[in-house]
Parts: sequence; structure tokens; C-alpha cells
Amino acid sequence: MTTDVSKYRYNHTMYRIRDPKASLRFYTEILGMKLVDEHHSDEAKFSLYFLGYEDPASNGLVRLARQGLLELTHNHGTENDASFAYATGNGEQGGYGHIAVTVDDLTAACARFDELGVKFIKRPEDGRMKHIAFIADPDGYRVEILENPALKS
Repeated sequence: MTTDVSKYRYNHTMYRIRDPKASLRFYTEILGMKLVDEHHSDEAKFSLYFLGYEDPASNGLVRLARQGLLELTHNHGTENDASFAYATGNGEQGGYGHIAVTVDDLTAACARFDELGVKFIKRPEDGRMKHIAFIADPDGYRVEILENPALKS
């Protein structure tokens, strides 16, 4: 039996979320991702939401044929418990890190995040690294924001 590693592709990262309405709003309305696919299991009491960015190379592709997706996993009932929280891997011990999203204009994107009430972990003007920002999603997962000059119009 053999396998061809040249055909392997990175498909998705999974985050556990408390409140799907808040998380879907954050990733679609604030970060501009599209809901690519979803699966709901009432029997097992969970829902899966797959999000990603649209580009010509991904048009019409099924979820397993796409690359770089974010899977949000919701265990039903957690949204009703205000004290419930998942460990994001970024607490005192650290460990996990973040995902990163590129934008056309870092300054404008940060101003928009401010207007939308997004929580900042690091603003571009903080610290030595002036070319990046970090924001937090509703569960506290970190999202690095980077300006990609090739996206400027």
C-alpha cells in the first residue's frame, strides 16, 4: 500500500465555539468569510460550520476539495450558559497561537474593527511589530491581521 504525499492538502482548522450566532457573525460579517458548508446532528447534539474565503480557484469545489477552511464546532446548549468558556490555548501557559487573515489596508481594517466593537489583543501601534494587529473572536481565539500590499486596489 502506498500514498502520494504530493496530493496531501491542508483542509481546515477546528475551533470549539460557545455561541454559533456570535461566532458566525464575527467570521462572516466582520472578517468577510463565507459559510461554505454546515452539518447538524440533533441526536449527537452538535453542529459544524465550515467557513472560508471565496476565490476563483475554489468556486464550485466541495468542502473536502477546498483548502484553508475554518471549522466551528458547536456543542448544543453551551450558548445558554454565560459562564461557559473553552480553553483557547492562549492562557497563562499558552501553546496554541492564532490564525491569520490578510487585508488590503491594515489601518482601515483596524478602524473598521473599532467601529464594530471588536476586541483588540494588539494594535499596530503597540510594541515593536507595527505591521500586524491581533483581534479576538467571541470565544477569545486570536486572529492575526496582516496587510498584503498585493491586495491594494
